[in-house]
Amino acid sequence: MGDYWKYHGLGNDYLVMEPERFTTPPGSEAIRRICDRQRGVGADGILLGPLSALPGKKPCPGLPALRIFNPDGSEGEKSGTGLRIFARYLWERGHVRQKGFSISTLGGEVGAEVLDATGGLVAIAMGRVSFASGDIPMAGPPREVLQETLEVDGREVLISGAGLGNPHCVVQVDDPTPELARELGPGLENHPQFPNRTNVQFMTVLDEHRIRIEIWERGAGYTLSSGSSSCAAAAVACRLSLCRSPLTVSTRGGDLKVELDENFHARLEGPVKLVGHGRFSDEFLAELGLVRSHPGRNEESGGG
Repeated sequence: MGDYWKYHGLGNDYLVMEPERFTTPPGSEAIRRICDRQRGVGADGILLGPLSALPGKKPCPGLPALRIFNPDGSEGEKSGTGLRIFARYLWERGHVRQKGFSISTLGGEVGAEVLDATGGLVAIAMGRVSFASGDIPMAGPPREVLQETLEVDGREVLISGAGLGNPHCVVQVDDPTPELARELGPGLENHPQFPNRTNVQFMTVLDEHRIRIEIWERGAGYTLSSGSSSCAAAAVACRLSLCRSPLTVSTRGGDLKVELDENFHARLEGPVKLVGHGRFSDEFLAELGLVRSHPGRNEESGGG
């Protein structure tokens, strides 16, 4: 079945790797090497699954679990794009038979739904967006983090925080650009106010139902698109009464649809494209310190 399957959602690309394929899962250094775009396959992260359970959790029959790794080797709690990709993978490889199912992540259980016959359009029930400092998390007294001033690299910026099982920092600006994201993103990602670091969205409101964002992703850097970032920015825009659900979120890679209910539960809808699948060379496997569980196996059949 190959060592990896590569997909992208509006340019945000991930590799799906099944843990049973290898005698031990890839460590942080192996993940960095695999995701390296010059010396590896190249990706914005690795989706390790399906697993019977997450580390430290009890197995739940019928509930596939997913671990999400950033290209710097760190582990993420939740990813809207990663979950859309993993949902398509589970469905088309026959791990699930129905088009609606749930997935367990470190950021909580989410609902997934394959919306078309090819798996090219997937919706994810991302959970509730919280603006509470303890949920994001952010340092300081308990509060809703809305339009607070932070200093980064000698510059004061107005930010709002959002927690979606992973942390987000939304900066409202007149003109989001890749250059601005690259300039301020690293300082905000690693700002001491965010003990677990943070994803950063630079947002402008286009109209009542549309926003545009540029994204600096925790552990990945500048990113063309992000599902959880789109949900966080959309929720902040609605919480500040700048927009109303549903929203179209325009990213550098394309548009995503976000729906929010009155309690800020987010539903994300967006495309998924299959790039291809492949096998690591024996030389590269040795460099990674990985060993295949079944060295001679090379199945390519699947369901869906």
